[in-house]
Amino acid sequence: MSFGWILLIIILVVAGAAIMIYNSLVALRQRTNQAFADIDVQLKQRHDLIPNLLETVKGYAAHEKGTFEAVVAARNTAMSAQGAAQQAAAENALSGTLRQLFALSESYPDLKASANFQQLQAALSDIENKLAASRRFFNNAVSEYNASIQAFPAVLFATMFGFASREFFDVGTEGRAALDQAPQVKF
Repeated sequence: MSFGWILLIIILVVAGAAIMIYNSLVALRQRTNQAFADIDVQLKQRHDLIPNLLETVKGYAAHEKGTFEAVVAARNTAMSAQGAAQQAAAENALSGTLRQLFALSESYPDLKASANFQQLQAALSDIENKLAASRRFFNNAVSEYNASIQAFPAVLFATMFGFASREFFDVGTEGRAALDQAPQVKF
């Protein structure tokens, strides 16, 4: 009879541990999902700001059609990107085209002096700062989540419960330096 009780206690302890591990992993997965949603919010604000920025620049530099088309194409690609890796690559390309757009302001003093352009540039700078913070928070959450599903004893249950590693929001080596620093707004 005592062997039966010992076996029952062992089963209850293992089941209790599995439940605690499962709940912990669910909480970490939710944290990564919420962090990615925060990035999506910032990216949507950025994408919504770009048409206003383009219209302002078009008023001063109408013959720069190639640059405008590149920004629009990069924005459309970024808006349709799926998953962290594809979205990071698309956003990196969009950042490059936006740098080209801001470089135009150097050639057009009236544009550079425009209050509307200055406000849009400042808003974009603010969004870029928030994006950098959101990316850091997401990558930290992914790191914690990935470490948790690979640590003992969670590794014994993680794959059984359907938990898989997540990808970081990696902007690549080329875009990392540019995106980790806020854009410089010069007037």
